[in-house]
Amino acid sequence: MKQILIFLTLIFMITTLKSQTDRNVQDAQGLGVGADAPLFRALDADSNEFSLSETLKEQTVVLIFYRGFWCPVCNKHLSALQDSLKLIEETGAKVIAISPEKPEYLDKMAQKSGAEFTLLYDEDYKIADAYDVTFKPTSMQLFTYNTLLGGKLKKTHSDESQRLPVPATFIINQKGIIVWRQFNPDYKKRASVDDILKALSRNGVSQQNKNILSAY
Repeated sequence: MKQILIFLTLIFMITTLKSQTDRNVQDAQGLGVGADAPLFRALDADSNEFSLSETLKEQTVVLIFYRGFWCPVCNKHLSALQDSLKLIEETGAKVIAISPEKPEYLDKMAQKSGAEFTLLYDEDYKIADAYDVTFKPTSMQLFTYNTLLGGKLKKTHSDESQRLPVPATFIINQKGIIVWRQFNPDYKKRASVDDILKALSRNGVSQQNKNILSAY
């Protein structure tokens, strides 16, 4: 009986792992507005630990999932956020961007995009899985990402599954609730600075910051 239980447990674990690694982009739905934001700890480019729960004690968080330093659209998106970072921070929010790339590759993204906000390493895709944004690219997509764009996902990620996050943005208030999101399986569709600022304004910035937003 014990051997049967062990066998069934192994089958369940293998099936669960397979379902996670074989998900296509349409399977990822992303957590919705009103959901509790999964708390996490992760390392930045200097291997310092970031804690979401500790940060939320002080600030609202703008949480961004991006694919990697090799992604031109990600570079452009993070560059745009950096260009208007002061406007976002003046609302009292902190910008955090997450990818499955190891800490040494976060530096490459910072260099390419000019990002001075926090970039985090999502080891084993735990954070992306928790926010339901993880998927497995098609073979043709992987050829493009790995060979043409130089992503080398098996090398830059924590394992060889070559999963990626759907690029998405979540605004998390200090109560730990997702109050706004931008989620689209089309990797070219991203949250603009204007989208983020308007969402922050709707979710409780000060009158002074509303004046800043109206001038933007």
